[in-house]
Amino acid sequence: MSPHPDLRLYLRTLDAETLADLLYAQAERDPELRHSLELRAATQSGDVSEAHRLLDTAVTGGNAEYAAKVGAVLDTLQRMLDAGSRADLAPLARRTVDDISEVLEQSGDYTGDLGDRLDRAVELYARACAARPPDPEKLADWILEVEFDGPGRPSIDLADFAAALGEPGLQRIKSTVDDVLAASGPGHRRDVAERLREQLAEVLGDVDELVAILSAKPPRVDVSLKIVRVLRAAGRHSEAIAHAARALTHDKQPPPEPEDETSRRRKEFDAEPGRETYAALREAAQADGKWTAQRRAALARLRELAAESPERGDELARVLLDDGRPDEAWRACVRFGASPELKLELAAQRAAEHPAETIPVFREHVEDLIERKDPQSYREAARRLKLLRSLHKQAGTPEEFTAFVGALAETHRRKTRLITEIRTARIAIPKAVTSSRTSR
Repeated sequence: MSPHPDLRLYLRTLDAETLADLLYAQAERDPELRHSLELRAATQSGDVSEAHRLLDTAVTGGNAEYAAKVGAVLDTLQRMLDAGSRADLAPLARRTVDDISEVLEQSGDYTGDLGDRLDRAVELYARACAARPPDPEKLADWILEVEFDGPGRPSIDLADFAAALGEPGLQRIKSTVDDVLAASGPGHRRDVAERLREQLAEVLGDVDELVAILSAKPPRVDVSLKIVRVLRAAGRHSEAIAHAARALTHDKQPPPEPEDETSRRRKEFDAEPGRETYAALREAAQADGKWTAQRRAALARLRELAAESPERGDELARVLLDDGRPDEAWRACVRFGASPELKLELAAQRAAEHPAETIPVFREHVEDLIERKDPQSYREAARRLKLLRSLHKQAGTPEEFTAFVGALAETHRRKTRLITEIRTARIAIPKAVTSSRTSR
């Protein structure tokens, strides 16, 4: 059987008008693609009024139409944030979060695609706030309202909003949390306040407060390990060693948990957090209808490990890929680091929709190939340069590609085989470099 044809090669042979007709015909069949293309056209100048209009009409359609419109808005937000847009995107991002939350609250179904889009909307709102911080106290009030008065979703991670909140916003949240803890008995508000109190201690770097909070929890292996990590990160190694010793010899056992399949898989994951135990936990928790809460806690643990040991970044990203969340996997690689192989794999998946993001990865790969100093690697480097040229063109930065090729050719001007491969690939080397070589 002959292999499938390379569609990218075929598409590159078509003229712009034919491509436009093909894309338009597909957009007529795919509402999400249509909305996405309409928004791209409308937001080229940074004007997001079309995105707001789309949200205005979103609630008038059915569930599929609503999801398509919201997805288009989220894609637009991400594209503009990735491109470093100067537009203030925080109001649109916050409105998107609020709109999705309202629809989900009415339906009560947080387990489907719309629940995932709510998580994505919160992440984009955090990025938008970091890029153009809103009033910190108003942002704090919104977070407090969502956490204390909302239906339990979304759950806010204060670390994502810490830069935008600054000292005034964080102190406003702390004041409210302290008041709730002083006045409330057991219940939802106290549970929220205790979770926010722990996050505040982490964000504010209050090691003593964080250790006190963790020490008050029922003894568990994961809690003890976190205390040890917090103390070590603060340079308090003797205390970390002492706590680890106490945890090992402590005769107090955690309260028994119901031995259902989810509980068993959770214990296995806590003992050895990783891709296989996460997959087993996911299968059991989905069957028991407990996956939303279990997933959040398990990913938080994997993120802690990745922050502590960069070599664990690959495992976190692979878990997110297994979950069908390539965007989150990419962000995990950016935040925690990853192996060159995985970064290249993820960059290849994102290149078409987010060319600017992936350019640094392919540049690094080109330089690594050249350092291998063999003909096959030079040929592959030239092939990757053709891809980089295309990505820079899509990102609107062709002059940066020209400068990169010029610097590369100048640095490696004595590698004649490499220069030959670059020219064979029909990549123009700037005249300044070629004339410099001629004059030598």
